[in-house]
Amino acid sequence: MPQRPDPARAAWASAAVRRFAAATNLLVAARRFRIVGGDPADVAVLHALLTGLGARPAGEQEPVDHLWCLGDPAETTPAIEREADRPRGAALVVVDAGRHVPAVDEDAFGPVAPVRPGVLGVPLLSDDVHLVSTGRDPETDPAAEARVRWARRWMPVCRSVAGELGAGGLLRGSRIAVAMVLEPKTAVLALLLRDAGAEVVVYAHGDETDDAVADVLRAAGLRVFARAGVTLAEQKELALAMLDTAPHIVLDDGAHVIRLVHQERPDLLPTMLGAAEETTSGLRPLRAMAERGTLGIPVVAVNDARTKTFFDNRYGTGQSTVFATLDLVDRLASGAHRVRPGGTAVVAGFGPVGEGVAMVLRALGFGVVVAETDPVRSLQAVFAGHAVAPLVDAVRDADLVVSATGVRDTISLEVLRAAAAGAVVSVAGGVEQEVAVDDALAAGAVPTAEAAAVEHFTFPDGHHVVVLDRGGCINVTAAEGNPVEIMDLSFAAQLGAVRMLLERGDELDRGVVPIDPAVDDATARAALAAFGSRAAPPGRVAEQPADREPDVRTHRFGDPS
Repeated sequence: MPQRPDPARAAWASAAVRRFAAATNLLVAARRFRIVGGDPADVAVLHALLTGLGARPAGEQEPVDHLWCLGDPAETTPAIEREADRPRGAALVVVDAGRHVPAVDEDAFGPVAPVRPGVLGVPLLSDDVHLVSTGRDPETDPAAEARVRWARRWMPVCRSVAGELGAGGLLRGSRIAVAMVLEPKTAVLALLLRDAGAEVVVYAHGDETDDAVADVLRAAGLRVFARAGVTLAEQKELALAMLDTAPHIVLDDGAHVIRLVHQERPDLLPTMLGAAEETTSGLRPLRAMAERGTLGIPVVAVNDARTKTFFDNRYGTGQSTVFATLDLVDRLASGAHRVRPGGTAVVAGFGPVGEGVAMVLRALGFGVVVAETDPVRSLQAVFAGHAVAPLVDAVRDADLVVSATGVRDTISLEVLRAAAAGAVVSVAGGVEQEVAVDDALAAGAVPTAEAAAVEHFTFPDGHHVVVLDRGGCINVTAAEGNPVEIMDLSFAAQLGAVRMLLERGDELDRGVVPIDPAVDDATARAALAAFGSRAAPPGRVAEQPADREPDVRTHRFGDPS
């Protein structure tokens, strides 16, 4: 049985990978990597962590996506120069993960230039080579234009799909509302839709708005109805002002705008082709509306696209939620919480998001306990190697508790009171009051700010837990959202939904409709190419023509008479 790494090494590897992700907003899973130099024990720990997160060691003759440098610059410089010799457009990210001293001599490659905060370009080597140091914090300058350019670079699938839409002229004359978390990747989606011929208007909730990115879109000529820090009343005014532009299609996240148009602007429904919704929590109320006959437009269930749920929910939200959570914890004094390397983490819910959160936590060395009310999903968790227990019991000894249900009151007052003193509570994605903050306050809990987006909730009997962002969507409010490559897949599905609605919105049922399977196939093939792989050709269909009945007789016992 392999020995667990010593805590100091595990903490270093965890911090290095998280700093890489924070600086680049890139994905770890599915990327080919190579480690150069370093202490063999350090290499082993980093290798195990990267593979545990879904990355793949590159073969000897394979190009790499991420080159992790641990050794002396005399050793890493030749390796970087070798890997930099690659076709144009094939990007290389060089990660200086030197544990005690820098492992990369940035001056060895000529002048370097900032590409985005935390990332340097190396023009003399190639426009496609980027340097990241995990030993220093990224600059705090928002550098919004640079972050948008960086996101666009890593979104080849969306660029391809939007290019096809533009070439076909399908979007001309359409007005599309993008109502999502406003950060660089969403900005790229909005700009691609604009470039393809649509008029684009943008809305975002106040706590999901990056004002610098909003200004980039305004400078590009888009109407943006979003501002950070607005009151609830102002937020509603912005959303209604966006709806008053009379969009033909709404791309939504959480179905808040889709529901608002039904509640406050029902006169717009006859002029709308439909909408698309990309979250599990958003589809739940929409399906209830459809069952009651009150959903007035077709809504494409982008969340149910395989290229969304299998990747965004599992790998994207899993990585970004856990990394953002631990990054916040790292800023606290050690005595302010009980999270530690090798500790215990509880994951509430084992749908695709919970699976991803549990996978990342285990890769980082946590023992994972899953609390799931669905017995089949509980069994899946057991088969994945996790312990299973009722939530109120599981949290008693937990260091970290992550809710991944998208259901209100998952982390109820009872669960908060049962949690171990000093446990950290975080939410992956989430809906309002997924952590029962209002109930805790009504029960006398006193919140005390420890750092940005971190509060101690202390109950009258002295019991206390640490709640991150009051149960908000932590990977958005405390980080830059899901990795770029993941949102490239999700937004490609959104673009596929736009095509569906423009081509046959009038024919679709006024309800929640599945996304066309062809969208998944096209998205996956484009993504495989972007990740340096090829898909097998589509399998042959049955030999008989579609209009001929299949032979239902068995031939196992000889030809039937």
